[in-house]
Amino acid sequence: MPCERHLGAHRFQRPAELRSRRGRDEPDGRVDPTDGRGEQVVRSASADGPGTEDGDHDDRHPDDDGGDFGDAERGQVGVRIGVHDEDPCRHQSGPEPDDRPPEREESAVRRPALPVPAGTTRTRNTDRSPRHGDDPATTTASTGTTGDERSPNPFRAADRPFPAALTYHPWVTEPDPRLLPHRRWAAALVGVIAMLAFLAVAELGALLLGGAGSPLVAVGSAVIDLAPRGAKDLMVSLFGTGDKVALFALMTVLLVVITAGAGILERRRPPWGALVFAAGGVLALLAVTTRSGSGTFDGAPTVLGVAASIIVLRLLLQRLRRWEDARAVPTADAERAGGVQRRSFIGWAVTTAAVAAVVGSASRLGSASLQAAAAVRRAVRLPTPATTAPPVPAGASLDVTGITPYVTPNADFYRIDTALRVPSIDPADWSLKIHGEVEETVEITWAELLALPLEEHMATLSCVSNEVGGNLIGNALWLGYPIRTLLARARPKSGADMVLSRSIDGFTAGTPLDVLQDEGTQALVAVGMNGSPLPAEHGFPARLVVPGLFGYVSATKWVTELEVTRFAKAQGYWTPRGWSERGPVKLESRIDTPGDGTSVKVGDRVPIAGVAWQPHVGVKAVQVKVGSAGWQDAELADSVSPDTWRQWVYRWTAVAGQHEVQVRAVSADGEVQTSVQRPPAPNGATGWHGVTISAS
Repeated sequence: MPCERHLGAHRFQRPAELRSRRGRDEPDGRVDPTDGRGEQVVRSASADGPGTEDGDHDDRHPDDDGGDFGDAERGQVGVRIGVHDEDPCRHQSGPEPDDRPPEREESAVRRPALPVPAGTTRTRNTDRSPRHGDDPATTTASTGTTGDERSPNPFRAADRPFPAALTYHPWVTEPDPRLLPHRRWAAALVGVIAMLAFLAVAELGALLLGGAGSPLVAVGSAVIDLAPRGAKDLMVSLFGTGDKVALFALMTVLLVVITAGAGILERRRPPWGALVFAAGGVLALLAVTTRSGSGTFDGAPTVLGVAASIIVLRLLLQRLRRWEDARAVPTADAERAGGVQRRSFIGWAVTTAAVAAVVGSASRLGSASLQAAAAVRRAVRLPTPATTAPPVPAGASLDVTGITPYVTPNADFYRIDTALRVPSIDPADWSLKIHGEVEETVEITWAELLALPLEEHMATLSCVSNEVGGNLIGNALWLGYPIRTLLARARPKSGADMVLSRSIDGFTAGTPLDVLQDEGTQALVAVGMNGSPLPAEHGFPARLVVPGLFGYVSATKWVTELEVTRFAKAQGYWTPRGWSERGPVKLESRIDTPGDGTSVKVGDRVPIAGVAWQPHVGVKAVQVKVGSAGWQDAELADSVSPDTWRQWVYRWTAVAGQHEVQVRAVSADGEVQTSVQRPPAPNGATGWHGVTISAS
């Protein structure tokens, strides 16, 4: 039995490479790893064969599958690590007593010795165990055979089938937990970069196809089409005319989250991450191919984008794994190898992301179809109208700071529609078809439309989503041809009561037939706006303008068809989504100045001003109430016709205190604007607009 001072040394000794990290003086009593006398000794006291001599070493890892040792074998095996001195206990062997320390017992059962033929001795370096990469000549037997000539030992590290680039380290059994967060973030980054590659390749393909087949636009349009009732109202109420930018931002956030998760999934359980990209590509392909007017090859950009994203995903994750593997092996070259692989991964990731961002952005901004359409629009010269609109009266615009101008500039005119990408249409390829329940189908081209006697008309248009006091409304001078005249050429059949207008992007609007045929309604197929061709975002080359109706049932942009039908047989785009079939504009008024929460001085003459409207009916009076005082008539500006809004102003002398100011309008037929507050859905908001003013 070993003496007491040797008990601390009876334990499994790790190789010298790892032991050397702990220093020369180890606190647990181990032999100094730099001491040339220290070595690992395995002795066997088996009765059937000779034991191993001092210095013999078995390279088997303590966790290698060497079988289960029973109690009998445990008594025949001993392991000792010590120093070559003259302590007589060094020569003791044999079964250990049952009351030996647990640490000693564990060492004994985990390190059985291999038998060595009689008369054979082995020598080795005493400072470390032989491992893969050692010179075979350094391990010899007394028989004169070299390490290359001896029989393979499956328990010897040098004989194990490990690749030359990987050194076997028996103590490395689990990945470094410090690497896990870096792996997750790096894999998530790979997923996002793969998404950028998808968009870049897809947008480039769409550019080469003339602007068609963009999956980003197609998916966004599908989201708008499938959005539940109330979602559109929420987006418009929160973001106004910036609703499309907000939608793109929301889609971007969702794409980043989904693709980051796909990158992590691909690293942990391939090929599930790639399948996520493939599934997303299928959905995008469906959105592209089911869009109105999609062509045979419109799905090609999406397919190419999916292929590029999966390739980028696999290649970057391959380099990430190389980095992880290099860091996981604690060799002397681990830091250098890890640095090389890290730089390789980061370099590929940054380069791929930068190229994808540049290509994708350039493809979106440089769409050939948009550039061509803009060039064609700039070349259009509108004919002189056969019927001009009355001039704007001098008294139509009040000299009040902050009031909305009587004519809205094109750049400031509100835009609410379902098109994420503005359609690009060459007028030479455009035509308008009138069909359905008519006696004769009529189709006119762009040149034929411009050759007709065009008319000018000033009209105010508004969106049904406009809140009380909102700004989704504008007034402009329109140039076009009367719709009633075109319908007269087609001769609608008896029983028809609706015209379903259709845009090139698939949007539809159901307009009452009698409104379009009314001689007093200046409904136009418009080609000009405020003296110039229609802006692309407002319907170039042609759109409908119907005074007195909300846009969702009348103001179809990029119009290509007028189908005469019935409300019982067809519906416009928004009707099945919870909006009313017919959408007459309600009597409304708004305070433009002062703004809500404005502070003024007592005694100041404060102009309270704004606009009021009810197109096709007209406004004859506006009244203002300040605080608890009664309603006071405001001053009204002139207007071109009942189809436009009217400016108004009430000049109030400020008195001390906080005051709530409200406004209401009176229509030309005597209707007083209701005070009942209703939301925009299903047929327009109602209620009085008000602001708070403080005077001190």
